[in-house]
Amino acid sequence: MDDIFGRALLDYYNNKYTEDLITETSISEPDEIPLPYLFRGFDEMPMIEQTALLTSRGAVLDVGCGAGNHSLYLQNKGFEVTAIDESEGAVKVASQRGVNKTLNCSLLDFEGTFDTILLLMNGTGIFSTVEEVPKYLQHFKKLLKPGGQILVDGSDLQYMYDQTEEGAIWVPGDRYYGELEFIISYKGESTAPFPWLYLDERLFEILANENGFDLSIIERGENFDYLARLSVR
Repeated sequence: MDDIFGRALLDYYNNKYTEDLITETSISEPDEIPLPYLFRGFDEMPMIEQTALLTSRGAVLDVGCGAGNHSLYLQNKGFEVTAIDESEGAVKVASQRGVNKTLNCSLLDFEGTFDTILLLMNGTGIFSTVEEVPKYLQHFKKLLKPGGQILVDGSDLQYMYDQTEEGAIWVPGDRYYGELEFIISYKGESTAPFPWLYLDERLFEILANENGFDLSIIERGENFDYLARLSVR
């Protein structure tokens, strides 16, 4: 996938900020993501992200690190942090901002062991589809130290769908309703559609249990979003 996201971060970091990112999904209209928000400090973060950072312990792996906001906060608190992202531009920015350990790679290709693994800003998205979740959960087992934890946020998209008079929701018949196609656009260029997953709490817990994890919810937001902690049974 063309690194449109990384180019936008590099532009902002190098004082070439002229416009914002545009995101669009298969069930929503185009929406702007202000680039300054992708460089936010702790006080500007949603409560779910703040809780995740305050709950982190030991050696930390920041998956999908973006511009390095979470890594920098933890690093400044004395944590040993490794930040990875599939966006080459994002990793460059995180490194230039001062994150000590960065790597441009996919999660499934990464090796190492950690006490805390962070997946934030709808961290369940990296799973792509429900079918792919077990593959990622099994890989996490290789990355966690004994007693380690995964802190991942997600969102239940039920509010995006029409409701029946009885309160049920109309959902697609050919896929899980949280499986979306995502497009990112910047300065007239767009990515090809790519899969992105929003998992509801109930299904996430079922999948976690089936793959040898306990799941607990440690924070809930205001719009069907949540922060989950996974630990190996």
